[in-house]
Amino acid sequence: MSSQDAISAVTVLFIVGMIWLRTRMQYAGRARGALQLQRAGKIYFATAGGVLVLGWLVAPTVGRAMWPDTNVTPTLMRVVWFLATYYAFILVHRALKANGVAVFKSADEKPVDSF
Repeated sequence: MSSQDAISAVTVLFIVGMIWLRTRMQYAGRARGALQLQRAGKIYFATAGGVLVLGWLVAPTVGRAMWPDTNVTPTLMRVVWFLATYYAFILVHRALKANGVAVFKSADEKPVDSF
């Protein structure tokens, strides 16, 4: 694994952690007891992982297509994709909450998934 791939791998792990932490903190203030990941949450995080893997594969090609005359590194394009994914999933989570779909529920609450 090259150093650029290692940087991208660490960035992916950091972004996954940021998505997890930010989403979980949205439920921590209202919850009593431990939080449990709901079915919608599993789909949410699986989709986030899929978008990140897709970015790993296609971001360098997208970067070369968008800026053909520059020497855009694959690492830069992957990091930009990963950050864009983080911000996109903030919007996805807001949309889920607006529709009453919970990613996490308190262990004391009855799990209700409308997904």
